[in-house]
Amino acid sequence: MPETTALPSTETANNGAPHKPAVEVYAIYGVEPEVQAYAMAKYSRSALSMKESLKEISQQKAEKFLNTFYFQYGHRSIADLAHIALAIEKLSILAAIAAADEQRWDGQERSTRYQDFRKSGYYTPDFAAGTRTRGVYQEAVETLFSEYEALSQRTFEYLVSITPRPEEMKQEAYERTLRARAFDVSRYLLPLATNTSLGQIVNARTLETQVGRMLSHTHKEVRHLGELLKQAASSPAYNVNAASLRELLEQIRQHSPELADRAEQELLREVRVAPTLVKYADPNQYEIESRRELSQAAAELMGNSSVKPATPVDLLDEEPLEIELAATLLYEHCHFPYRQIREAVQAAGANRRNEIIALGLKHRGRHDEMSRAFAAGQQFRFDILMDIGGFRDMHRHRRCIQIGQPFTTQHEYDTPGEIPAAGLQATYDSAMQRAAAFVSQIAQSGEPEALANSHYAIPLGFRKRTLFKMDFAEAAYISELRTGPAGHASYRNVAYAMYEEVARKHPSLAQYFRVHDVRQPVDLLKR
Repeated sequence: MPETTALPSTETANNGAPHKPAVEVYAIYGVEPEVQAYAMAKYSRSALSMKESLKEISQQKAEKFLNTFYFQYGHRSIADLAHIALAIEKLSILAAIAAADEQRWDGQERSTRYQDFRKSGYYTPDFAAGTRTRGVYQEAVETLFSEYEALSQRTFEYLVSITPRPEEMKQEAYERTLRARAFDVSRYLLPLATNTSLGQIVNARTLETQVGRMLSHTHKEVRHLGELLKQAASSPAYNVNAASLRELLEQIRQHSPELADRAEQELLREVRVAPTLVKYADPNQYEIESRRELSQAAAELMGNSSVKPATPVDLLDEEPLEIELAATLLYEHCHFPYRQIREAVQAAGANRRNEIIALGLKHRGRHDEMSRAFAAGQQFRFDILMDIGGFRDMHRHRRCIQIGQPFTTQHEYDTPGEIPAAGLQATYDSAMQRAAAFVSQIAQSGEPEALANSHYAIPLGFRKRTLFKMDFAEAAYISELRTGPAGHASYRNVAYAMYEEVARKHPSLAQYFRVHDVRQPVDLLKR
């Protein structure tokens, strides 16, 4: 039998007593994202420590490495190691929804609950010169803002009338809390054109995917935003310490101009966060061509069918994977409920289903991931029809697959309970119906991208259909988190309906959901 030697699992101290090997853990600061990505990637190709790798690497070496391994060899996981913080300001709510539509995304947007959006301004698309459409659009949006402001105030006054202030609560806190509750109601009138701000921290691979997807979007504003994101990744980044460092350099210069020049090169050098990793982010032809052909396929299959009534939250039944794939591929290119699409797909036969699936992959390039519609097979699939404002909150859930349909006014709008209670139903209905008429007028104007431009005039109270696919844990998580009494009534009702759907289909599992009963009264002064 050959002799073997076992490697020691511990080192031996001078006194002969064993001790655990030393483990070093340290945070990294002050390194450009691409250099950091290269240094971390070297772990798989070098025995050097992180500190040794960072000393060895220059920006030029990082760029050469990334060009070779990321672009030529397709080792895309390297870009997961470069994390980038970006601020996106004065974009429309519509564009913010598009920007945040990534599975691997972390960020925050301005809240419609805690801020008055009347002062935000709004996005105006490019309209052809000499047409009335621009004036119609401005009238539509500005009318909604005026009604938003009036509704905010009248709802606040109503909430004050029904909510006594506790003696221990300061007047300022009392009013601030009820104004936030009033904004929860008036946000239903905010148009998708409303300006907002978005902050995101994403890895470079997500940024590259995001830029390519946005450059391929149906809306010009979103395409332009994709260009700006690409520029921001390759242009000098904002240095928050620049002013204080310049002041310090001037003090150094008084004593040693030569030392100040050397310090300036180090302290104020321009940093570009991802000039290499996103330089080839271009419009995604796979997405563009698939959207065109699948939209046509959906129109052909569904024909002149009218949209059938459906419950706001529908937990779908299990079905063969081929049917799910074909139905999901068509779902995001029309406005029909999933069940109605599935019936049509099922009736069309196997050959037609396979043709639809093939369309979803026909234009896939060498480095393209399969489109999101192919992320199939989850047991808990909810077809949800809810107001756009509530959808923005549900959109934040990243552990589930979301397949969204386009914005529209054809699903009508939701009405918060405070509206009829405050005697504002007629005023609210009039505002929403007038907005829908404006949207239709803009869509039929004959302008370039008229339908896309009309979406900006849609208030957040109109409904949007989205397919949410998830596992059991995520269904429980959303139901528990989003039914909390401090949340908005819109998504609270949806989350509770999700729980009820699971409990109906799997009654033995209902006991494991820690939900709040949305039928119970809510203390408006508790956040």
